[in-house]
Amino acid sequence: MTPHSATVAGLPSRGRARARGFISRITILPRGAAPQFAAVVSDDTPPGAAGFERRVHASRRRSAQVRLVWIGQRRVPGIEAGTQIAFEGMVSPVDGMPTIYNPRYEIIGRPEAQQ
Repeated sequence: MTPHSATVAGLPSRGRARARGFISRITILPRGAAPQFAAVVSDDTPPGAAGFERRVHASRRRSAQVRLVWIGQRRVPGIEAGTQIAFEGMVSPVDGMPTIYNPRYEIIGRPEAQQ
């Protein structure tokens, strides 16, 4: 991964892309479903991080988001809400949201409580 990744807002609607952002939420499917793990990444700094309150009050607009999906995985080590990651893969719209399946990723930072 290169250190100069784009923001989530700068992702193309289709094609190969590289970006970085913060995981805002994860989705774990029940055991009866086919294994799949998903995380939604946005440009927003997670709650509790330095400067978060200022960013929330400065802008009420909804942040750009991308869904990262790992097929065949029930969990992905290190991927949890609040973690900052860099990622790359092929972007395609799925149900109106940019989505990357089985992305390459690098963990840049973890939530402060877990460091």
